[in-house]
Amino acid sequence: MPDRAQWTDSHCPTARAADIIGDRWSLLIVRDAFDGASRFSQFQRNLGIAKNILTDRLKALVEQGIFEVRSNVQGTRNEYVLTERGMDLFVVITSLRQWGERHAFDDGEPHSTLMDDTTGDPVPGLRLVNARKIDLNPTNTHVEKVMDGSNMDIAHDPIRR
Repeated sequence: MPDRAQWTDSHCPTARAADIIGDRWSLLIVRDAFDGASRFSQFQRNLGIAKNILTDRLKALVEQGIFEVRSNVQGTRNEYVLTERGMDLFVVITSLRQWGERHAFDDGEPHSTLMDDTTGDPVPGLRLVNARKIDLNPTNTHVEKVMDGSNMDIAHDPIRR
């Protein structure tokens, strides 16, 4: 993961988030943590990831505050526990999952389903709505961009987000 001084696009929250969590392995490690994995061996077994790559990704995720390392109850092994910052990725992972359900499978092709433990129902599709409960999408939103780090000029750009 990049040094914070070397952001892909220093004023764009999407670019910064991608710099921190945007590679495949990091996303899958976080997904597995939401599914209960916490030990190096669990992540490696579940993902089939090489040890050196897993070591690198876990180190970076700890450095970025996504995970913290704790000793297990016996004090014999480390566990990787999602921090509050890491838990905030639940909506991101869920959104990516729901996009995959809609676009990465053929009709009728089986796939895992995220379930609501309270109701036993599948988690409903995420929606972005404003304070008036109106659906938001690229046609009714825009990004106010910082044009230059030295001044705070703002540009409206409905295309590039």
